[in-house]
Amino acid sequence: MEKQNDTSRRLFLKKITVAGAAMALAKTCSNETVSAQAAVQPQSESLPRRTLGSGTAAFTVSSLGFGVMGMTYNRSEHPDKKHCVRLLHDAVERGVTLFDTAIIYGPLTNELLAGEALGEFRHKVFVTTKFGHEVINGKGTGRQDSRPATIRLYCEESLKRLRLDAIPLFYQHRFDPAVPIEDVAGTMGELIREGKILHWGMCEVSAATIKKAHKEQPLTAIQSEYHLMHRDVEQNGVLATCRELEIGFVPYSPMNRGFLGGGINEYTIFDPNNDNRQTLPRFTPQAIRANTRIVAALQNFGRTRGMTSAQVALGWLLQKAPWIVPIPGTTKHSHLEENLQTLAFSVPKDDWLHLEREIAAIPVMGSRYNAEQQRQVGY
Repeated sequence: MEKQNDTSRRLFLKKITVAGAAMALAKTCSNETVSAQAAVQPQSESLPRRTLGSGTAAFTVSSLGFGVMGMTYNRSEHPDKKHCVRLLHDAVERGVTLFDTAIIYGPLTNELLAGEALGEFRHKVFVTTKFGHEVINGKGTGRQDSRPATIRLYCEESLKRLRLDAIPLFYQHRFDPAVPIEDVAGTMGELIREGKILHWGMCEVSAATIKKAHKEQPLTAIQSEYHLMHRDVEQNGVLATCRELEIGFVPYSPMNRGFLGGGINEYTIFDPNNDNRQTLPRFTPQAIRANTRIVAALQNFGRTRGMTSAQVALGWLLQKAPWIVPIPGTTKHSHLEENLQTLAFSVPKDDWLHLEREIAAIPVMGSRYNAEQQRQVGY
């Protein structure tokens, strides 16, 4: 079933690419106003850019980034290393400049892949990574460790694995309740002054924590889960704080771990050895079956606009604010193309608001995390 879904998705992508070219040609050859719901804009050789952060913390990157995690970690079977390297090179050639990894992904193997594939482009692209989850002898312990000495150690080790002279953006992956955030921010400031990192950010933290950290050392970006099925950052003050302090926002899992792309159903089998979705309440067969109504709504919305459900999910995030940069991941060239094609669409604001209201009326079954993982967020 998954292979059939993936094949139809690729065929649909080919169709919308042709349709987009036809629309662009029609617009050039006619003086009539284009009244289509979504007008496809001409592509340039490089992708549009967005700026995360402001002042000395400003960091300009491609409007869509690339999440490397699923190439080796938590996403079932994955292609061999040669395929992953080719795909990452393809992303660079298409204009992607922001690539995201972390020490805990693997652990370590994801950083090693990113370093091997992207090290030669270190003056052209930005590979961001994260510390915080404790890793000892190549294995995660399940604990947090953001002591200043540990941050420095992880920074030096990440620099070697990523083949970098300086980490473009170093995130605290999860808050460490044993270490004051001011101490973490102070250490990051020292690393910036020493030239070991260029910017810093935090993941899954509260508005109050963001304000404390930013006061000590200006933040460039906050990374949290955000998509049409999980909009907590709109209610808990995180997005409002980012707007107020001019901090960028990087949504991870922008398609709800692949679900909003339409390729997952209640019969999907997740690798028990390398896929955390099997542990998440939102990915039980019952929850998937119930939540498919949301995917159907996205497909309905996209059908009259030449967009796939994945493009609708990404497009909705992109139009929320110019300082938001989603980082979808993939192991398929066709999906990379599909994701980047999202930047060619323009949908009226009122249409997005109508979609929001429609999705909000559909109950979401299942929590996004299990109890253990949820305890690590929201400090």
